[in-house]
Amino acid sequence: QVQLVESGGGSVQAGGSLRLSCVVSGDISRFYCMGWFHQAPGKGRKEIARIYRTGSKSYVDSVKGRFTISKENAKNILELQMNSLKPDDTGTYYCAGDERVCPGDWAGFGSRGQGTQVTVS
Repeated sequence: QVQLVESGGGSVQAGGSLRLSCVVSGDISRFYCMGWFHQAPGKGRKEIARIYRTGSKSYVDSVKGRFTISKENAKNILELQMNSLKPDDTGTYYCAGDERVCPGDWAGFGSRGQGTQVTVS
């Protein structure tokens, strides 16, 4: 079973930056699709960015121009660079990957992490 472990969360002031990492316990290139999810306090988990094996990327409108998803295949790491952070970005961030498809929701991903907390004040 492949494990995904997120890190890099913390507390930051509005306008600041954080870089999240998701370490894959195996070959990251096995994943057809990987994504970052955000769960605000008291709300559901929503995908905010995804990257395909080809390197193609997509973002939800709320993070476009502020967040960047990337992969370091040699290190088996998925990253999320978050700039110009806002209080609404507060919450838990999760990474996920799937080897065959790009699911429409969290539950559809075959490999999922435990999350890292981000607080923007």
